[in-house]
Order: sequence, then structure tokens, then C-alpha cells
Amino acid sequence: MIIVTAASGQLGRLVIAELLQRVPAERIVAAVRDPGKVADLADQGVLVRHADYTDPAALDAAFEGASKVLLISSNDLGNRVPQHRNVIDAAARAKVGLLAYTSVLHADRSTLGLAAEHRATEDAVRASGLPYSLLRNGWYVENYTVSLGGAVAHGALAGGAGEGRIAAAARADYAAAAAVVLAGEGPKQQVYELAGDTAFTLAELAAEVSRQTGKPIPFHNLAQQEYAELLVNVGLPKPLAELIADADAQAAKGALFDDRRALSQLIGRPTVTLAAAVRAALN
Repeated sequence: MIIVTAASGQLGRLVIAELLQRVPAERIVAAVRDPGKVADLADQGVLVRHADYTDPAALDAAFEGASKVLLISSNDLGNRVPQHRNVIDAAARAKVGLLAYTSVLHADRSTLGLAAEHRATEDAVRASGLPYSLLRNGWYVENYTVSLGGAVAHGALAGGAGEGRIAAAARADYAAAAAVVLAGEGPKQQVYELAGDTAFTLAELAAEVSRQTGKPIPFHNLAQQEYAELLVNVGLPKPLAELIADADAQAAKGALFDDRRALSQLIGRPTVTLAAAVRAALN
């Protein structure tokens, strides 16, 4: 059986949707903290099991009979490494045939502040002795498009990435890659560096929004601290605001760029275009 952790989340649901196109539903397990949130998956024949990254006993029960496990990284910043180790240890006790982990692009050399927890998790995955695949996901284009409504309303797009080119892809693109690896359809690799086919600057994103809306939407580049303060002022928790501002600052230095097109090669189709991503966000 293929276990997908955090299956009620945005990425987890998309992974399961992709898996349902590749393997029978009864071979898929949605491992979630709240089974009630995935009743719709159970209705499709997916097995639903309770699992909590902080509860080793629950993880052992959830992983019973597992052949493959996808560990989707926790969103509990600062506490992710011990949580991930619990999942890795449970997968090792279950003696799974493949442990896949959603890491970050170029994790081994990334300057992103969030990369440290991913590197530590990757080390734990390797130390487990299990066959593994590290899905080093680039930036989700939704990280930017989710705020486009506000940018249009305020007549400007703010950020801190300067002229840095960002090879973002849609969450659905990364979900498809995970499903291909879990279903055994792709090349067997230990590390996949995954990013969008075409990189863009935030000024180019703003220009595309302007084109589609017919309104002038300039890009305002802010210093890292100024951008973090802006994000706090619009309601984001300070740790998350600082993480986003750091990501933009590192993107300005190339941390979110990759031009090898490994993602589209793996999933057998182009990744989402900037125009399509903006259109989906505005409609």
C-alpha cells in the first residue's frame, strides 16, 4: 500500500488525486490527523487512517502493510525535524520499500532559511537505511498568485525578490511528480531537483497581471525587513512573514532558479505557464 501523509492538505489531496489515476484506490492510504476531513476520499475507496507526526504509536498503526510512504513536510516551522524523524522511524519499523520526502530545491546548498530543516530531514532519511527519493520541490507558483487579488485591489505588487528569476511550478505539477515516483512510473532516482519550465521575475509577474486585468500593476521591490513588516501588517504570523521575506531575498540571489526542466520530464508534460497561473488566480 502507498501511504500519503498529511493527505488532507493542499498538496496531499492533489497527490492522492494523481495516484487515483495510476493505481487502484484500495492501494492508497490517506494518513491524516482528522479522518473526518477526508470523508470524500473514503467515498472514493481510499483507505483513511489516523496519523499524527507527534504520535509514534499512531504512525505505526497507520503504516501497517505499507510498501511506500510519502512524507509531506510539516508546516510546523521550527518543530519539523523531530516530527519528520517520527515518520521516518515509523517507516523504518514498517520496512517500507520506498520512503519519499518533499524537500526543497537544491536543499544541499540552498541559502533559504527554511532549507536547514529540510537538510536535517534528508540526513535522517538517508540514515534510515530505507530506499528513498528526495523530491526537492521548487517554489509553488501559488505562493505568489494567492495574493494577486490584493495586488489588483491596491494597484501594486510588493515583494523582495528584485530581479531574481523564480522557476516556480503549480502545486499540481509537484503532486503529479510525487505520484509518478510513488507509482513507480518514473526513473528511479534518489534525488529529484524539481522546478518549473520557465522562470520569471516578480516584475514579469506584475506585468502579466497588468496584461490580463488591463490595469497598471507595478512591482514594488522592498528590502527584506520592510517586506516582512508589510506581511505582518496584512495579518501573517511573524515567523511566516519572516520566512517569506527571506525566501524573496534569497530568490534575488538565484536560490529559486533552476533550468533543467526535470519536473516536466518526470511528469511527461509542461509545467504550468505564468499566464495560466495568473489566469487561474484571477478567475
